[in-house]
Amino acid sequence: MSYRTADCIELFSSIQGEGMLVGLRQIFLRFHGCNLSCDYCDTVTPAPPATCQLEGTPGRRDFHPAHNPVTLDRIVAVLEGWQRGWPGLHHSLSLTGGEPLLNHATLQEWLPVLRNYLPIYLETNGVLPNALESLIHHIDHISMDIKLPSTSNCGDQWSHHLDFLRIARKKNLFVKTVIGSSTEEWEISRTCEIIAAVDRTIPLILQPVTDREGQVTIPPQLVLELQELAYRNLAEVRVIPQTHRFMGQL
Repeated sequence: MSYRTADCIELFSSIQGEGMLVGLRQIFLRFHGCNLSCDYCDTVTPAPPATCQLEGTPGRRDFHPAHNPVTLDRIVAVLEGWQRGWPGLHHSLSLTGGEPLLNHATLQEWLPVLRNYLPIYLETNGVLPNALESLIHHIDHISMDIKLPSTSNCGDQWSHHLDFLRIARKKNLFVKTVIGSSTEEWEISRTCEIIAAVDRTIPLILQPVTDREGQVTIPPQLVLELQELAYRNLAEVRVIPQTHRFMGQL
């Protein structure tokens, strides 16, 4: 069978540094391209790279190039080898980016195959509900962003986030939002209202902005105040910075 291809940046094994699964080992498949342009994004690549970097040995950074757009066969070859050589090492396959849902047509063909090897963990900006709807039955975990205007500079995405949440709640879901010194209380209140309108037990993670040296740039007192505010509407609110930055992994 001939499958669609996709422009990807890299495939590698590492520790999940964000969200509810922080600390677990995952395989990361990073897709090129995003429909948003967040101020804090660390994976901006305007044009698709000529090659996708495939790690040879999990976690060793011994990359070798595969021509873009990459084929499903190349991805499967890596997964099969790692599953044989390191059984049980990886919790799941993380689809990240960029925004992986931009490749929803390709993923409709890829995910039934990839899910034979590992559960599927989707990292998404949470503004493409129609794309999610087409793939939801092939996904196990969803890490959904809510984009605050103060930190993302992406404008008003609230209605898109609400529509996305209504679909994503069918899976193992948590929401994370990046907070910074300029984050205002109304943004957190609006975030919590949207989540609570779907299910107040959905966990929310407040993720302080972290620079490339691993320094959290938001005052600790503000973080605590925003967490207290969020608990007025939600059952579970955690504060988790980008831990992979502390270990020198981007």
